[in-house]
Amino acid sequence: MNKDQIKGKVEEAKGKIKEVAGRILDDKGMEIEGNVQKNVGKVQKGFGDLKEDIKDDD
Repeated sequence: MNKDQIKGKVEEAKGKIKEVAGRILDDKGMEIEGNVQKNVGKVQKGFGDLKEDIKDDD
């Protein structure tokens, strides 16, 4: 597991928490921000997965 995978998972979790908090507090801005943060985390984790796959192929 590399740092991009770890950071991606952390960002994804933080985004999910923020998204749920936005729903609970009826704060659309926070909900959208959390959704974006969650998806950025998914992309970063995917990048880390790709780096691991390339490293494993060597």
